[in-house]
Amino acid sequence: MVDLEALEAEARMSLAEAGDETALDEWRVAWLGRRGRLTAVLRGVRDLPAEERPRVGAGANRLKSALEDAVAAHRAKLHASAEDAESIDVSLPGRTPPLGSLHPVTLTRRHLERTFRDMGFDVVEGPDVELEEYNFDRLRIPAGHPARDMWDTIWVADDAGDNGGPRQLLRTHTSPMQIRYLEQRQPPIRVIVPGTCYRYEATDATHEWMLTQIEGLVIDENLSFAHLKGTLEAFVRRMFGADIETRFRCDYFPFVEPGAELGVRWQGDWLEVLGCGMVHPEIIEDAGLDPDRYTGFAFGMGVERVAMLRYGVRDIRHFYRNDVRFLRQFEGRR
Repeated sequence: MVDLEALEAEARMSLAEAGDETALDEWRVAWLGRRGRLTAVLRGVRDLPAEERPRVGAGANRLKSALEDAVAAHRAKLHASAEDAESIDVSLPGRTPPLGSLHPVTLTRRHLERTFRDMGFDVVEGPDVELEEYNFDRLRIPAGHPARDMWDTIWVADDAGDNGGPRQLLRTHTSPMQIRYLEQRQPPIRVIVPGTCYRYEATDATHEWMLTQIEGLVIDENLSFAHLKGTLEAFVRRMFGADIETRFRCDYFPFVEPGAELGVRWQGDWLEVLGCGMVHPEIIEDAGLDPDRYTGFAFGMGVERVAMLRYGVRDIRHFYRNDVRFLRQFEGRR
């Protein structure tokens, strides 16, 4: 005699234990498949006594329908649980992605630019790939001049001997923009030129083959070294504080006369901050101006050197090693 109630209880208990789609499919095959236990009961109805067939057949079909409904409901429950596990709670606060920060050299360059703008300077930029004419010749550094040894040059195109074209190089300083700007503008001129420079030289704690420089140029009537001195001392006080001690010492640059270097007393030592001088009369005359009427001064500084002083960095190479531990120290700085 077939006990359909016991069979149903066993089937439902087994169904409740199916925790995923795979187990649910295995249950369906075991109970409702072609070789399933309930299917076997239905096939065996014909072998029962005649008086038992109607009761068992009707009960088995009812049980099959009930179990099919139960397995469909259980499958829907599994789907709902999976969707709940993957759902997004839109009321939760968002996750802030990690943000980078400006590089310390960029921070220093922008600070320098703001300082000079406040002092009445315009900011212009020149090309990184420069002509030999502007980088050397028109700055009173012709071929064979010993001063060329001050700048170890990276040449881009050296084809003067092949087709007579100009020789090109990665600029070794931002001073060529002095000549380019004088070609385009008339005095009074008060401008700075920030930019990247390149030199073919070994690196150490204070030298890099690539550096950021800011060039300054002022041209007007009746300017003297006193104007240069006053301008640069005002700049240094704005950068390093009103109590900073400064000194000027003689130096040589082919495109200025006289030339000097400006140093500051920093942690007990004198440190050079920039080179400067009065623009050479030949530079002014070459620009089509009267050197008896117009005079001027120029200066140039390495931004990395200023950044080292500003942040207390002892090795210039840290700026370009892309060490996140080093760079994270400057988050939130201005």
